[in-house]
Amino acid sequence: MSVNKVILVGNIGRDVEVRHTPGGSAVAKFSIATNEIWKDKNGQRQEHTEWHNIVAWGKLAEFCGTYLSKGRQIYVEGSIRTRTYDDEKGNRRYFTEVRAQIIQLLGPKPTAGEGGAPASGGGEAPEFPPDNEEDIPF
Repeated sequence: MSVNKVILVGNIGRDVEVRHTPGGSAVAKFSIATNEIWKDKNGQRQEHTEWHNIVAWGKLAEFCGTYLSKGRQIYVEGSIRTRTYDDEKGNRRYFTEVRAQIIQLLGPKPTAGEGGAPASGGGEAPEFPPDNEEDIPF
């Protein structure tokens, strides 16, 4: 048995980008930052920020495009997927992302100008992306 499950709580680093596949499925992409804080052996505060690429499909992608904006704290549950592509020089590159299945809004309700999303709610992915990764419009 194996498990591929990721749970993240972080802040959105850039506004959500929503596109549609040639077949009409919505795809949302954005990044979130998670922070780790600790004291080193000398008692000095240390901090590390990790960035995570998130992709959501279908109705969950539409939810993201409507309610998520830069700076908003969210809960993301999904799985890790690594895609490959060849860059302009023909070098093989790898891109790791979290395929979101559940997204929930956290923290206080945003103020005017930050999007009118409710303070709670969220969505679950009712459908999964096509197996053909070439249909991804990003």
